[in-house]
Amino acid sequence: MPDQAISDRSMMARALQLAERGLYTTDPNPRVGCVLVRDGQIVGEGWHVRAGEGHAEVNALSQAGAQARGATAYVTLEPCSHTGRTPPCADALVTAGVARVVAAMQDPNPLVAGRGLARLRDAGIEVECGVLEAQAAALNAGFVKRMQTGLPFVRLKLAMSLDGRTAMASGESQWITGPEARADVQRLRARSSAVVSGADAVLLDDSALTVRSAQLGLPEAEAQAAAERQPLRVLVDGRLRVPLTSRLFQQDGPVLVACRLDQSPEQDYRAVGAELLALPSAGSDFVDLEALLRLLASRGCNEVLVESGAGLAGAFLRAGLVDELVIYMAPRLLGSLARPLLELPFDSMAEAMQLDVTDMRVVGRDWRITARPVLPF
Repeated sequence: MPDQAISDRSMMARALQLAERGLYTTDPNPRVGCVLVRDGQIVGEGWHVRAGEGHAEVNALSQAGAQARGATAYVTLEPCSHTGRTPPCADALVTAGVARVVAAMQDPNPLVAGRGLARLRDAGIEVECGVLEAQAAALNAGFVKRMQTGLPFVRLKLAMSLDGRTAMASGESQWITGPEARADVQRLRARSSAVVSGADAVLLDDSALTVRSAQLGLPEAEAQAAAERQPLRVLVDGRLRVPLTSRLFQQDGPVLVACRLDQSPEQDYRAVGAELLALPSAGSDFVDLEALLRLLASRGCNEVLVESGAGLAGAFLRAGLVDELVIYMAPRLLGSLARPLLELPFDSMAEAMQLDVTDMRVVGRDWRITARPVLPF
């Protein structure tokens, strides 16, 4: 029925809005929202706030109480059917007497993968799946990719001048972009499972790579919640050049240092709470980046943000490991002696990398360009 379809899309859009409230806090779990509707009225809403706490369906059922019986549940991801840190949401919906469940998408987690929907159907509940599926998948692109491929969603952040430069020849780069763009980068960090940088960038900028609540540009309560969960900071330091006195090692939060197998550490990384991981070399100062990403995925990393210098950023791109580029372009010229955006030693136009621009918007005085590599290249 056309009217029912319109209503389903409207209620699912509301559920997606709720799911997005967990953008900075649910990791490693997916962001999920739920709306309960009875007789055309919303009787309960909920979203998943953080791992280990109530799922979206349970929170919505709690708000609805007895009014959940006979209601339609709109949920952005198939209700879980297994017991993890919390009981199965599919069972909670059955017990509450929900009459109909509309899911945006099937859960790609092999532990669920259709079993939640089957549990509901077996209980006599009407089930529909696929309403606003693309939007739901985009909200959890990292979770979906990790479940389907064993790799996280990799977002490469870059900042450049109008003439494509990232720093002066001396390495001076603070600041190319304005405060609004830097706050936007803070929000990219906050939504990420891990932030990856390289030795060159850390030695040059001495960046801590942390999420700072005061710089997020969010309401105070939301900013505090976002900063409570610091992403894993990953340093790709093939030859172990970065000293433990760097700010990266002086801040609270987990740090992983990835080095080459042929390196013998002379510093006690455990003394600063850091983990040292030896990986095969990729024929340069960098480690095998795909192996690193697979390890991060095995530890529950959904979204990985790469904030690095031209060398490591170029290596990620050349390896075909980047899903999305976020490029901040400042309205200034740094000149021909300044450093380039990426190390991509192409010799001909035939080697040039093609990008699909998916979004372009003004952030303060700067431009933010979002693009995806066209593969293969």
